[in-house]
Amino acid sequence: QVQLVESGGGLVQAGGSLRLSCVPSGRTFSSNAMGWFRQALGKEREFVAAVNWSGGLTQFADSVKGRFTISRDNAKNTVYLQMNSLKPEDTAVYYCAAGRRGWTTNQEHEYNYWAQGTQVTVSS
Repeated sequence: QVQLVESGGGLVQAGGSLRLSCVPSGRTFSSNAMGWFRQALGKEREFVAAVNWSGGLTQFADSVKGRFTISRDNAKNTVYLQMNSLKPEDTAVYYCAAGRRGWTTNQEHEYNYWAQGTQVTVSS
């Protein structure tokens, strides 16, 4: 059974940093793009960031550009989301997802494996 397991969520003050990790089990996704999405309370899930299969190309939502970085270590089968200069509006449940293909995309339907989500709360 394929699972994506996240870690690193929590409570942080505004201006602080957190790093989320995502480790697939059951198979590797070294040929697939990986992405992060988030869903705030009462809002729809939205795209945050994606990285292509090699880690050489990344894509970000405008709201996080310059503050978040996404990376992957295919040798460790791990994807990271480094979140800096966090704002209260970044508060959400964050989801790691594995893409159907190798290139980055912000389209939710292009991701076919999803983690259960990890809560990130940024206090003001």
